[in-house]
Amino acid sequence: MKKIVIGISGASGSIYGIDLLKKLKQYKDVETHLVMNKWAMENIKLETPYDPQNIIEMADFYYDNNNLGASISSGSFQVDAMVIAPASMKTVAGISIGFDADLIMRAAGVMIKENKQLILVPRETPLSAIHLENLTKLAKLGVHIIPPIPSFYDKPKTIQDIIDHQSMKILDSLGIQNNIETRWEN
Repeated sequence: MKKIVIGISGASGSIYGIDLLKKLKQYKDVETHLVMNKWAMENIKLETPYDPQNIIEMADFYYDNNNLGASISSGSFQVDAMVIAPASMKTVAGISIGFDADLIMRAAGVMIKENKQLILVPRETPLSAIHLENLTKLAKLGVHIIPPIPSFYDKPKTIQDIIDHQSMKILDSLGIQNNIETRWEN
């Protein structure tokens, strides 16, 4: 059983985390552990047709972002990977300096200290030098940075096509076989 933590922070683009969670639900050998912050829940209501409770019900386990004693806050709780989609620049900054202000940041810090896979889907533009320094610092530590940049070689026709491509890239990085989206062939 592969255990994956999904963090949804307060940046615009909560649909990326939601779509990933929905796609992971299709894999019987994947267990999902979800944590969302307050602003993620607000963005879900603003940007999607979902209610935060709908998203919580998609996960196998859910943790309150203020509960720094949750199992995912400890290195002794075995998980395989964590994805933060979207990752706000506040969350990225907190992770990059080891500031465990909430459970999302703490769980990400645990992934780094335990040498486990951490994937960030940063959602901000333009990126300032501070943002780039924080992301570079994390990339040098082995964190996978997968910004939601659409491809056009697959000729997307809908927003869902663009979201699917992003989920495919994340699943690929997690080592999960998938045929969600058209791949480059020449």
